Amino acid sequence: MSGDIVELKKHRATFPVPERSPGSIALHGRSPELQQERAAHTRKQILDAAAQLFDERGYGKTSVKDVADHVGMTKGAVYFHYPTKEALTIAVVEAHYHRWPALLEAAQAKGLGPLDTVGELLDRTAQAFQDDVVVQGGARLQMEQPLPDGLLPQPYIGWISLLTELLVEAAEAGELREGVSPDAAAHTLVSAFFGTQHISARLTRRADLVQRWSDSRDLLFAALRA
Repeated sequence: MSGDIVELKKHRATFPVPERSPGSIALHGRSPELQQERAAHTRKQILDAAAQLFDERGYGKTSVKDVADHVGMTKGAVYFHYPTKEALTIAVVEAHYHRWPALLEAAQAKGLGPLDTVGELLDRTAQAFQDDVVVQGGARLQMEQPLPDGLLPQPYIGWISLLTELLVEAAEAGELREGVSPDAAAHTLVSAFFGTQHISARLTRRADLVQRWSDSRDLLFAALRA
């Protein structure tokens, strides 16, 4: 396959952001005034506070009052923007998922081959897990799955799909070691990455995540690369 074709295929990969089910809970308040810049800033404050508390305490031990106290608001002010705790939970998870397409775009913009794009994407994702409270809170909620089935997306599926697509491109470009299955490699990378972030979250509050992932990545990519 020519370099031009590889380049075109590489930029075709997209992250499949999951959609909410038709019966899921409305996320925002009911006034058109919420589109104003000040309201958007307030929603972000609430969302960030909720994500931080969900990550630190879990869903069951975080109340709307806790979130309100954290941002110095009344419960009524929080409910105006997010009418239920469930709606706030969905909002955090959706914001978590919406981080990934931008990271993929940034990784692809570096003009690397497909396999190195996978590495760049996962490196950026490790940094996001270490630094971004919304990513952290969304991850814990995805682990707990505290809401009825269908209200939160099934975790990891989108990551496996995306990495499989990129690794198929890597195989077509001659970048994968002979005999390596793109699907098996994608499952292994996702398992390794999210296992590393979970252990780091439990042991060090993700303070060592970037380094731990770097160590894992070097071992895995040595086995994958042609």
